[in-house]
Amino acid sequence: MAKITLKSLAKHLGVSVATVSNAFNRPDQLSADLRRHILAESEKLGFTGPNAQARSLRTGRSDMIAIVLSDTLEYSVSDPVANQLIKGIAEVLQAHGKDMLLLSGAKAVHSTAEALPDGFIIYGSPMNHEQLDRVRQSGKPMLSVDCNLPGMGSVNIDNSRYAYEIALYAMQKQQGKVAVLGLRLIDSNRVCRMQPTELYGQDEAISRRRLDGYLAAAAELKRDLPADQVWHIPVNTHPYAEIAAREALTQHPRPQLLLCMSDRIALGAMSVARQLGLRIPEDLCIVGFDGIEEAERAYPALTTVAQHSDEKGRTAARLLLNGDCQQDVMLECELRLRTSC
Repeated sequence: MAKITLKSLAKHLGVSVATVSNAFNRPDQLSADLRRHILAESEKLGFTGPNAQARSLRTGRSDMIAIVLSDTLEYSVSDPVANQLIKGIAEVLQAHGKDMLLLSGAKAVHSTAEALPDGFIIYGSPMNHEQLDRVRQSGKPMLSVDCNLPGMGSVNIDNSRYAYEIALYAMQKQQGKVAVLGLRLIDSNRVCRMQPTELYGQDEAISRRRLDGYLAAAAELKRDLPADQVWHIPVNTHPYAEIAAREALTQHPRPQLLLCMSDRIALGAMSVARQLGLRIPEDLCIVGFDGIEEAERAYPALTTVAQHSDEKGRTAARLLLNGDCQQDVMLECELRLRTSC
């Protein structure tokens, strides 16, 4: 039996090749009855659809969008903030019949997968600049999320502003000693305190912007926030957060307020506080940043900044698909004031 092709199936059904193609790829172009008829006949004849590889070669498109992650794939799919962003992107891509490809920016070697996508969303400050250069040289549409790259549109939030607002609120609630559990503030793979020369920097990374916001709130209220009360945490995980929180909370005198640069860090700090017999918020106030679902379910519920990462993903995907890759979009956040402060 001769192999069934798009052309031979169209001839068998007495319709155009474009009509058969639409039945598989653009169902909105056909009536429901006609599409059901074409798909039913295709199934009988063993035709599973147009050859994707041939279509890609013919059109120069893969109908695939890549997210270039700043971290490893393992970390990114387990991180609740990255997870929400990916979910938001996936919603828009699925609605437009597109597929998604995840590329790790932590990978040092060239990946043949980089040649496949029709466009790229760069998530977070790139770790692999060679990869970024290769992606740029492809000439395909791209934009960044949670970072600013020259010549490229972006989707961001005002990290400095919202860190300032949550810190100002928390410091007005709690007049005692303040400590910061920061994230990726310096180039070190261990938990450590900041040095005075490291406290202020010109780096545009998210963590630096949040630290700037905390410092601005402290300065406005004339509160002391020295470098030795700012901890650097290299990875946004519970174990690293616990190490920093234990160091901070076993000081004498100990802090009465912890400003945490992520909800994950804040939840780790809450766990340590309970182990040390500290009551929240009576003995210790804690605030986070991100607005992950676990923060609301925690006991006590965590005061935080909700940055709506899923909407950030949806916005980035819409801009890329619409060809609006030179826009700089700043999304709003909200303070969620709960029991922890």
